[in-house]
Amino acid sequence: MIFEISALATVFIGFFGMIFKKNLLMKILAMDVMSAGVIVYFVVISSRAGIFSPIFSEGAKVSYADPVPQAVILTAIVIGFSILALLLVGAMKLARRHPTLEVDEIEKNLMQ
Repeated sequence: MIFEISALATVFIGFFGMIFKKNLLMKILAMDVMSAGVIVYFVVISSRAGIFSPIFSEGAKVSYADPVPQAVILTAIVIGFSILALLLVGAMKLARRHPTLEVDEIEKNLMQ
């Protein structure tokens, strides 16, 4: 129960950081924190006690973990990393064009 609450708190911290921070890099960092919280939440709710890794053996019949959620989480981690890299490259390009990364200042410069 405490792990679920911690994971959801991490998601909400990232969500509110995306809303209330004015610096573009802080918004990107908050999005990454929110993504990590979602991944941790899925890992926590999919883990169960008494379930073993799906390794083929001739031993006794035991309940095995489903590998599909593990593959989905690994895919989510890779996609999240690539999106983070793309956003950071976009922020670098934007920083070269404008002297600041404050969202309000960038919007003012774009409207002029």
